[in-house]
Amino acid sequence: MTFSSIVRALGRSPLTSELITKLNRQEDLYLSGIPRLPKGLVTSALARTEGQNLCVVCATLEEAGRWTAQLEAMGWKNVLFYPTSEASPYEPFDPETEMTWGQMQVLADLVKNKGEQTNQIAIVATVGALQPHLPPRSAFQPFCLTIKPGSEIDLDEFGEQVTKQGYERVALVETEGQWSRRGDIVDVFPVSSELPVRLEWFGDEIEQIREFDPATQRSALDKVPELVLTPTNFSVIFTEALNNSAEYKVLSAELEKDSALSTQHSSLIEGSRRFLGLAYDKPASLLDYLPENTFISIDEPEQCYAHSDRWVENAEEQWQQLVHGKLELENEDEEDDTENTFPSLPPLSTQHSTLSTQHSALSTQHSVLLKIHKQFGECLLAASAFKLIYLSELAETIITEQGNQSGLNLASRPVPVTPHQFSKIAETIRQERDRNFSVWVISAQPSRSVSLLQEHDCPAQFIPNPNDFQAIEKLQTNHTPVALKYSGLAELEGFVLPTYRMVIITDREFYGQHSLATPSYVRKRRQATSKQVDLNKLRPGDYVVHRNHGVGKFQKLESLTLNEETRDYLVIQYADGLLRVAADQVGALSRFRATTNKVPELNKMTGKAWENTKNKVRKAIKKLAVDLLKLYAARSQQQGFSFPQDMPWQEEMEDSFPYQPTPDQLKATQDVKRDMESDRPMDRLVCGDVGFGKTEVAIRAIFKAVTAGKQVALLAPTTILTQQHYHTLKERFSPYPINVGLLNRFRSASERREIIKRLATGELDIVVGTHQLLSKEIAVKDLGLLVVDEEQRFGVNQKEKIKSLKTQVDVLTLSATPIPRTLYMSLSGIREMSLITTPPPSRRPIKTHLAPRTPESVRSAIRQELDRGGQIFYVVPRVEGIEETASALREMAGGARIAIAHGQMDESELESTMLTFSNGEADILVCTTIIESGLDIPRVNTILIEDAHRFGLAQLYQLRGRVGRAGIQAHAWLFYPQQRVLSDAARQRLRAIQEFTQLGSGYQLAMRDMEIRGVGNLLGAEQSGQMDVIGFDLYMEMLEEAIREIRGQEIPKVEDTQIDLNLTAFIPADYITDLDQKMSAYRFVASAKSKYELTQIAAEWNDRYGTIPKPALQLLRVMELKQLAKNLGFSRIKPENKQHVVLETPMEEPAWNLLAANLAENLRTRFVYSPGKVTVRGLATMKADQQLQTLIDAFDKMQGAVPEAAVV
Repeated sequence: MTFSSIVRALGRSPLTSELITKLNRQEDLYLSGIPRLPKGLVTSALARTEGQNLCVVCATLEEAGRWTAQLEAMGWKNVLFYPTSEASPYEPFDPETEMTWGQMQVLADLVKNKGEQTNQIAIVATVGALQPHLPPRSAFQPFCLTIKPGSEIDLDEFGEQVTKQGYERVALVETEGQWSRRGDIVDVFPVSSELPVRLEWFGDEIEQIREFDPATQRSALDKVPELVLTPTNFSVIFTEALNNSAEYKVLSAELEKDSALSTQHSSLIEGSRRFLGLAYDKPASLLDYLPENTFISIDEPEQCYAHSDRWVENAEEQWQQLVHGKLELENEDEEDDTENTFPSLPPLSTQHSTLSTQHSALSTQHSVLLKIHKQFGECLLAASAFKLIYLSELAETIITEQGNQSGLNLASRPVPVTPHQFSKIAETIRQERDRNFSVWVISAQPSRSVSLLQEHDCPAQFIPNPNDFQAIEKLQTNHTPVALKYSGLAELEGFVLPTYRMVIITDREFYGQHSLATPSYVRKRRQATSKQVDLNKLRPGDYVVHRNHGVGKFQKLESLTLNEETRDYLVIQYADGLLRVAADQVGALSRFRATTNKVPELNKMTGKAWENTKNKVRKAIKKLAVDLLKLYAARSQQQGFSFPQDMPWQEEMEDSFPYQPTPDQLKATQDVKRDMESDRPMDRLVCGDVGFGKTEVAIRAIFKAVTAGKQVALLAPTTILTQQHYHTLKERFSPYPINVGLLNRFRSASERREIIKRLATGELDIVVGTHQLLSKEIAVKDLGLLVVDEEQRFGVNQKEKIKSLKTQVDVLTLSATPIPRTLYMSLSGIREMSLITTPPPSRRPIKTHLAPRTPESVRSAIRQELDRGGQIFYVVPRVEGIEETASALREMAGGARIAIAHGQMDESELESTMLTFSNGEADILVCTTIIESGLDIPRVNTILIEDAHRFGLAQLYQLRGRVGRAGIQAHAWLFYPQQRVLSDAARQRLRAIQEFTQLGSGYQLAMRDMEIRGVGNLLGAEQSGQMDVIGFDLYMEMLEEAIREIRGQEIPKVEDTQIDLNLTAFIPADYITDLDQKMSAYRFVASAKSKYELTQIAAEWNDRYGTIPKPALQLLRVMELKQLAKNLGFSRIKPENKQHVVLETPMEEPAWNLLAANLAENLRTRFVYSPGKVTVRGLATMKADQQLQTLIDAFDKMQGAVPEAAVV
């Protein structure tokens, strides 16, 4: 809502009143000479002042995305983004579901208002929205079910209704278009809602409606006052209308002759938009759904005309081909060429024959298929029922259907971009202020911007609440610049608008900052639809490990009734019979995972083979556990730099993050900061899925290190990824005096030398680079933090160098799929780990398709993405043959622009190719795995991977994560040759990648990789063999047990031991008569550390003062007991109930068991452990000196049982 006060100020301007008068008189208005931001401000001011809704029509989805981001900050109660597909309406398939659901979301909101005169809605659409593509409102409304608490609906009828609307009944509702029922509770995920809802019935009445979280399945406290349930797609509505059309029945009879095109065997018709003209006399566009009190704003009419003309030309051509049978199919020669290009693939024939049948069927009824597309001019004519505002950036003539119209030139001009030249900006502001212009400073860090202006004699004031109109007006009256906070996704540029006497300055002019977000359509969703993947899910036939019986094979789950009690049992097959495990004891079972693909041998339930195996492994595990604990101890003794608490700039920089951080992101950031503030070197792994915000965690840590006066090195595996990190850091840190350098192969020798020199002198705060950063020539003056991105991509030598740095500096490692060894070390606690598993709200799980590679499957995947205006990655495993692949794709996807990128290219050529593709100047990038690491191009939402079986699991996961970054439904196609050539491991990998399609599953995938590949030789202890014998899960469990046991056996440190036994133990006054000597004697006794020292003291007393009396001897023996008790961790020894003696201790039971093991059998039963104490039963009934001797003897024996490893 940052701009709401600016919109209000514009609305109160006399010029706005003048423009409204003109608009009311002429019914349209032509405004030119204004760029995007003032366009949004002026049109919002016009609509809000007149109490109108606003509908903005743009040429492309991308431009519509920019408008949406802007309007959301302009005070509108609801901003709706209406997406449309670039595909022709005559395609034989339906548009992408994400697009359809987005349209349903907007239409549900418009239908909910039922034509009421609201003035709170702003809608952004593309020119496609003005084309007929919808059912009339009268046909759409009956399919919308409006539900409120208190509504009376029969539950069974409701079930029939939602099924008719296209909802799928499932056991658990997780994504849009699903519903489930449990008694009187129904869960449904409307495609028009941001979250699923839970409906609770009482009889036939709906008692309450609440939203719930699809990941946890827990409902929120917020109740929903009203729900509009729309169909899941338009085919549901179109099909019903078509079934009533006589002309369509004739056509479908023709289509029916070809079974592949059968429309009778399914209730819905695929690609039903083609028949819209048959379904309705007058198909509708978005205009038919808009409230009457709406201003329509046409952004850049010339671009709208040009874009629409191209779309109409394509639609016209397709319609002509369908109606007159002019579809030119490839001839036999072309088919032969295709076969030569893909020699291993079957000929391309099936879809062509299908299409030709379909087209011939359509052409026989050419009079039946009615044209539904229109020229843009006709669409504008329909829009003239509303008041129209034409907007153009150039101060030129605006072309409209009525002819050329001269626009009212608002004469906006840009503010000069002078990053970090604050005196110039202050001078510009002072000049405009002196002309009585109102000055607004829009910044992500307004406090800093205001203080910089004040330093340059330009007073300004930050108003935290943009709706505090009174404070803002007061400042405006005094001609004081107003600073407002904005950290959203809109691309902002400063401007001077003389006609409105207004100036706006943004971070672009102050710091050179640009928005890093790529605008596109993202359906509103408050939370990502994702669930955790259950790694231990059992399927019949899976091998399992039972702790007591060993390896068996899970067969089924069955119910048995014993003594009239029914319980579920898991049936496990062993070598000598079946074992039934009660379902509530399933914790004793785990899935068998090993490092090899060998089928395990089933154990016998009888005999001792399994017990012997376990014992053998347990010994090896104990050795490993001791090694691990030594490593912990060594780490805890290392000294590192302790960073100070967050400084004021830290909070401001973090607030400028344009997205809402997820809870996991915030927790990971806290963990990292806590590690940095401790005096121990940090070694933390942040494991988060691709695009879940690991980089932001690193940015915050880097900023903290730099503001504390330390230097930072960011290490990334590829040149392109370093470029991206460099630009991100430069952009985020541009408001601050921080120097960032880049060291990769795109740098010249002189640039390298300069960067190395500045690193050594400390001038450079941050250096981003590839493994060159680890070379000997690089010397960093005061390195405080090393960030390693995509750690799994570095080789052994580089890792050794990183490892040597870990002892001195804080190290933060980022990875989506950590290598098994790294993950294993984190799981076993050798290094700290933070998991980011919460997806950003707009993210959707990537649809993963596994298929043999055929030209047809490749062509349809490409076509589907290009039709929605996206880009494609086509990944090949090798550089050889990449040119041939590109030319084959060029033939397949006629008209697609193709670029090629691989690691062997010249660096400048590679960089320009990547920039070309990133800027949307190519449609398909044919490349090697060069794109695998962190490359972020939100417009790419389909990836095709050739010979997927040649890639590792982590590689496939990383590659797949390159798409779906923008919240659009993304697709990953994993192509392989015929399955018979796949190895078991490759097949396992492909199955795993398809299984883990849920968001946030990179960590679980790495765990699966740990099973497939094994964890390697960690810490020199060979464990892969043992793991194969007992399975990964039980191995990890036993290792944890061993660590816990050894840790539990650690003898607790006690400050002193208090002896409260009824003993006479002192130095008699007649033995050492001198008071000072007596005190000195007591001090010597108290400070003695061993029995030997006490013996020495006794010999000295005997020599100096004669034979030692009994009370003094008792004292020496009490001190001996005290020494032993302190070493064993007993804090107090006291009698209890005149019968027992209690030894108070903070030790754990495993430690006591270790000590007690060395006692004689008869004594062991008398020493009873309970938390916090050991009771020696019956000891208090003995004489005092006997008590003393018994305890000394017992403690002496226990002392010998303490292993060195336990006392770390």
